[in-house]
Amino acid sequence: MSENFFNNTKIMFVVTFTILLSLFAVISTSIDNNLNPVYAPANKTLSVITSVSPITNIVKNIAGDKISLTGLVPEGVNSHTFEPVPSDIIKLSSADLVIINGLFLEDNMEKVVNESLKNKPDIQLLKLADNTVNSTGWIFDFSFPRELGHPNPHLWLNPVNAMKFANLTKDKLIEMDPNNTAHYTENAEKYIALLKQLDEGIKEAVQSISPENRKLITYHDSWAYFAPRYNITVIGAVQPSDFSEPSPLDIAKLIDQIKAEKIPAIFASEVFSNRITDQIAEEAGVDIVQTLRDDSLPGNLTSPNHTYVGMMLDNMEHMINPLGGNTSSLININPENTYIP
Repeated sequence: MSENFFNNTKIMFVVTFTILLSLFAVISTSIDNNLNPVYAPANKTLSVITSVSPITNIVKNIAGDKISLTGLVPEGVNSHTFEPVPSDIIKLSSADLVIINGLFLEDNMEKVVNESLKNKPDIQLLKLADNTVNSTGWIFDFSFPRELGHPNPHLWLNPVNAMKFANLTKDKLIEMDPNNTAHYTENAEKYIALLKQLDEGIKEAVQSISPENRKLITYHDSWAYFAPRYNITVIGAVQPSDFSEPSPLDIAKLIDQIKAEKIPAIFASEVFSNRITDQIAEEAGVDIVQTLRDDSLPGNLTSPNHTYVGMMLDNMEHMINPLGGNTSSLININPENTYIP
C-alpha cells in the first residue's frame, strides 16, 4: 500500500478519536443554542484557525479583536509537509472558520477539516488562493512541475494577491458575523491602503536594479507570483519538486546557469538548510543571501515588524540591495499592524 494511504488512514483515525473526545461539550452547546450554522450571534466570538504566519497576520489586521484567532503552522516549519498533531486536530474540528492558502499547500489540514465536517457540518473553509486565481492563473515551474498537477502555491508574496486575501477575509467574516460589518470594512480599508503603499514602493525599488540583474535563483521556489508583478525573472530554484536535496548533476547545471546568466547573487531559505546554496555560491563565485522569508515573520512576537508587511520589507532589503538596487522607496513604510486594539 502507498504511503499516502497510510497517512490518510492515520489522519482519519486521529480526527475521529479526537472529535469523540470533545463531542459531548459540542453537542450540549449546539442543542442549547440551536443557532444558524453560518451566522454568529451577537454574543459569540468566532473561532478562526489559520495556517501559515503571513496569512494569520493578514487575517488579524482585518478581524482585530472580534475573533479568536489561532495560527496552526509554527514558524520555521515546512508548511508543505506540516502534519497537525492531535491538539491541532481538536482545534480544527471545533473551529467556526478555517482559513488556508489552498492550492494543495495545506493538504493535511484540509483533510482534517473535511473529515471533521462529518460531525460538525457547519465548519466553514476559506481557501484564499483558490479564490484569488483560477486554473488559468496557476504557475507551474521548477519545484512545482505541471506533470505533478500541483501549482506553485505562494500567492501571498505578491502584495496584490495579499490585498485580495484581505478582501476575501473581510467578505467571509461579514458573511458569518454581520453584526461587525463596519469593523471589518474599516480594518480592511486601512490595511489595503498600506499594502498598496508597499506595492508601489517595491515597484520603485525594483526599477533601481539594472535590467540585466533582475534575476532570481532561490533555494525554495517561492517567488513565482511576485516576480512577474515587478518585471523580475525567476531563473531557477535549487530544491527539487520532492523537497529533497538536488543531485550533483542538478547542482552543476545551476552553477553553469548562474555563470552564463551572470547572476550576482543567490538566495537561501529561512526553513531549509543552506549547505547546498553555500556550495553553489562558492563554486559559481557569487554572493549568497542567507534568508528570503516566505512564511516566517521577522523578529519576535512583540516586534513591530513581526507582520506580513514587515516580512516583505525584510525580503526587499535582502533581495534588492544584493542585485544592485536600493530600497529608499520603502524607508517610510510602517511595518506595524494597521489594526490597533
